[in-house]
Amino acid sequence: MLKTPSPTATAATGHAEGVSNDEFRAAMSRLAAGVVLVTAQEPPLDPDDPGAPGVEDVGMTATAFLSVSLDPPLVLVSLREGSRMDDLLAEQPLWAVSVLAESQRHIAGRFAMKGRISDRLLFEDIAYVRGEATGAPLVGGALATLECRTEQRVTAGDHTLVIGRVLTARVPSAEGGPLLYFRGRYRHVG
Repeated sequence: MLKTPSPTATAATGHAEGVSNDEFRAAMSRLAAGVVLVTAQEPPLDPDDPGAPGVEDVGMTATAFLSVSLDPPLVLVSLREGSRMDDLLAEQPLWAVSVLAESQRHIAGRFAMKGRISDRLLFEDIAYVRGEATGAPLVGGALATLECRTEQRVTAGDHTLVIGRVLTARVPSAEGGPLLYFRGRYRHVG
């Protein structure tokens, strides 16, 4: 027999279906997800400063990334609405993804920190090359890299789903396994 939540329960949880944030998080933490670094270039923060770099690199760790279509090649990344990357990709259509290897846990953690230091410092000691189609950083040692152009943005609750057309796809490293996120921690296969 299905239980229908009472109006009081609905008001307390904020969800018409009766699922609390904690219940939802606990259930979804049981889904293993690959870990990627999403990167893009931002125009200079101070264009009047001659010593400022021409562009700023921006990066964020994501676990909600997936293939959408083969023809045309499309991928999707989910971004917290109002996050720096969400705001940037609303203006800048070119971005890149590095599929992180199990040995790159430190990179995932670095770009997932709340209240972190500037992205310029976060990229400082990470080996990367610039993507030929986007100019965005592509992490050295990543299992795969993709460069994308935004095709569509869809608001979904407190997130934005960004669908991108894949402009380049490379498999620079065949070594090691993927970095996974499971039960609130970074993990590896095995």
